[in-house]
Amino acid sequence: MGRAAADALFSKKGQNIVLLDVARLFVLSDVFVIATGTSRTHVQSLAEYVEERFKEDLDLRPIRSEGLSEGEWALLDYGDIIVHVFQEPAREFYGLERLWADAARVTWSEPAVTDS
Repeated sequence: MGRAAADALFSKKGQNIVLLDVARLFVLSDVFVIATGTSRTHVQSLAEYVEERFKEDLDLRPIRSEGLSEGEWALLDYGDIIVHVFQEPAREFYGLERLWADAARVTWSEPAVTDS
């Protein structure tokens, strides 16, 4: 599911996408997916697109979501994974990668771009 969220974020031009395996450090979730959007609107559209893809492809809805109206930091909690979409200043301020530095990075590669 983490990779599916990362793919959805990438397809809508999410930047600096990182997946952290927090399973051994955090009992409420297994993976954090972290991405950056370039504006309030971009953060909102990235989070909304992940929600849309998960609903349509996996029949999943977030347990809770926060920050969509503000667009500085949107959070989608699916239990096993938590998706964080930030604007750059908020991402730097909260420093989740620094805070969860003991978490292993999950291997994810940007999907190949095809001309259609």
